[in-house]
Amino acid sequence: IIEKDYMSASISSINYCPVKSVSFQSINNCEIKKNVGIVGDRIFAFSNGLDSNQARLFEKNIEERRGKWNKILTLKNSPVLNKYNFLYEKNNLTLLFKDKQILTIDVNELSERQLLSNKITELENSLKEPIVLMKNEELPFFDTSISNKVDFINSVSLLNIQSVNDFQKKIDKKVEISRFRGNICIDGIKPWGEREWIGKIIKINNVSFKVEKNIPRCVAINLKPQSDENSFNLLQLLKKNYNHFDMGVYLTALDDGEINIGDTINCLLYTSPSPRDRG
Repeated sequence: IIEKDYMSASISSINYCPVKSVSFQSINNCEIKKNVGIVGDRIFAFSNGLDSNQARLFEKNIEERRGKWNKILTLKNSPVLNKYNFLYEKNNLTLLFKDKQILTIDVNELSERQLLSNKITELENSLKEPIVLMKNEELPFFDTSISNKVDFINSVSLLNIQSVNDFQKKIDKKVEISRFRGNICIDGIKPWGEREWIGKIIKINNVSFKVEKNIPRCVAINLKPQSDENSFNLLQLLKKNYNHFDMGVYLTALDDGEINIGDTINCLLYTSPSPRDRG
């Protein structure tokens, strides 16, 4: 095993989304769980057009999720959600609009979850009932748990700040990093250098991750942060400038541990076993 130490590459920010598509929180450090990812990331999601029994199946069963993007509220099918945010702390989930608290619920109380669903459909009449707040900590609602184009389920997204900067320069427009909702943002390597890590292992603070594949983007990146304005076609500009729709790479966590802002990144230059092979 050859270990290349990217001493100049380090974590510049860590982010997670307790509720898929409707939250984005920056944190200084996070717990990593083997074969899952960042603890607390995308552990909630709202179902779309499913009754409570169908939602429970979608919540618990990966096979029920695969390819069913229309059965979950996302920024692609419900851009109005981008105006809101959620904070999650000690079993309390708080819905915010422009940093103003609208409602806080205890997620362990199903009746309170229903109150939250009712509040969201009341605020946004373009969202049709029923919507159900689902929760799964072992199989969170990552895109990779819904996509039928990947052979892994749980994931962490890594974003290279210099790739975003390169894109900004090419199109001569400001591109907010948060449009890409990256979990781990890194700085200190060349633009698009993260693409060379695919199939390799990276280590951060003694936690190993397999770099799985590039992240294909969708129209959600066209949405201006904290609004439903989408007049800026970033997706088209990505394709025009680079002939691909990618930004960032998917990782799978091979160890339990903790990572922090400022941690450096080591890359092990060999093709790794998948987390499934490591037990």
